[in-house]
Amino acid sequence: MQEFGIYVHLPFCQKKCKYCDFISFDMCDETVKQRYLQAILREIEACEISKNVATVYIGGGTPSVLPAEYVARILEKIQQKFIIEKDAEITIEVNPRTVNVEKLRKYREIGINRLSIGLQAVQNRLLKLLGRVHVFTDFEKVYQEAREVGFKNVNVDLMLGLPTQTLEDIKEGLQKIINLEPEHISLYSLILEEGTELEKLVFEKRLEMISEDLERQMYWETKKILEKNGYFHYEISNFAKKGFESRHNLGCWNQEEYIGFGLNAHSYVNKKRFSNGENLEEYIQNTNKNKILQEEQTFEGQAKEYMMLGLRKIEGVSISEFEQKFQVHPLFYFRFEISKLEQDGLLEVDLDAIRLTKKGLDFANRVFEEFV
Repeated sequence: MQEFGIYVHLPFCQKKCKYCDFISFDMCDETVKQRYLQAILREIEACEISKNVATVYIGGGTPSVLPAEYVARILEKIQQKFIIEKDAEITIEVNPRTVNVEKLRKYREIGINRLSIGLQAVQNRLLKLLGRVHVFTDFEKVYQEAREVGFKNVNVDLMLGLPTQTLEDIKEGLQKIINLEPEHISLYSLILEEGTELEKLVFEKRLEMISEDLERQMYWETKKILEKNGYFHYEISNFAKKGFESRHNLGCWNQEEYIGFGLNAHSYVNKKRFSNGENLEEYIQNTNKNKILQEEQTFEGQAKEYMMLGLRKIEGVSISEFEQKFQVHPLFYFRFEISKLEQDGLLEVDLDAIRLTKKGLDFANRVFEEFV
C-alpha cells in the first residue's frame, strides 16, 4: 500500500512573534480551542484516503500551548482512521516556555518520537527583539527534560539575518547548540513579512536589517561549522546527523503525497493541491466543506514543481528518478532552463544529478523562478 504524510495545524500560541505571518492566534479562550479540537477530529474522520501513514507533523502556531490531552485525542483519531507504519516519524513543534516534563512525557506515551524546539537564538536580546516568550535557560531546561523522558530525535530551530545580529552571535549560538548534540538543526534566514510588527519597525527605521553580504557570510559560516561537527547539509536550511533527516519534509521536497488537517492546512493528493480556508470560525463550523482547490497540475506543472522542490535538496534532482517518474529526460525537457542556469553558474550537472552550485545556494530563488 502507498504511503503518505499527515500535517496537523494547531494555530494557537501564547503570544504572536514580531516576525510571524502564519495563521495563528494568541487571544483565544479555552472554549474556542475545544471547538477547534472537535472540528479537526471531524475533519480527520471524514477523510477518505486509504494509504498507510509514514509521517505525522504537528505544527502551528505553538502546538505545545494546548493541553497534551488535545494532542493525544488527535493522534488517537489518526490511529483509528489510518494504518500508521511501525517506524513512522511523528513530530511535534514546541516552544520552550509552553512545555514541561509532564507534557513531554505524555507526548512520548502517545507515540510522538521527534521533537522540534523553536529556539531561534541563544542571545536573550535577540529573543526579545523577535518577540519570543522564552529565554535561553528555558530552552536548556526543556532540552534536558526531553532527553530525560526518552526523546532520541530532537531538532532545534535557529534563525540568522536578524537585526543587530553579528557573526559572533551566530558562532556562539552554534557552539552552544552543538555542545548539546541534537540530531537535527534547522537554520532559517529572516524574511521580513508584510504586515508583521517587525516589518513595521524596520519601515519606521526603528530597526535596521543587516546587510545581505553579512547574512550570506553567516550562512556559509554556519555550513562550515556544522559540517565540521558531523552535521550533514541535506537541504538549503537543514542539517542533520546521518539518518536523522526530517522524513516528513523530505517527503514534501520529493513531491510525495500528504494531507493537511486544520485551519489553512495544505494537502497534495492525486496531482492536486488544495487547502482549508483561513477563517477560524468558518473552519470550526464547516469543517468538511472547507477544502479549496488551489491547483490541478498539468504534466508540465508537476515536472516544474518536482524540479523546484528537488533543487532545495543539496544532492539535487536525480536524473534517473525524474526519468522514471515522468518518462522523459530532464536534460531534454528542461534543456533551455538548465542550459541558461549552467551558463550563469547556478546549476551543475553530473552523471545522475542536477544540483545547485555554491553560487546557486546564494541565488536559489533565481533558480526556482525558472521552474515556476
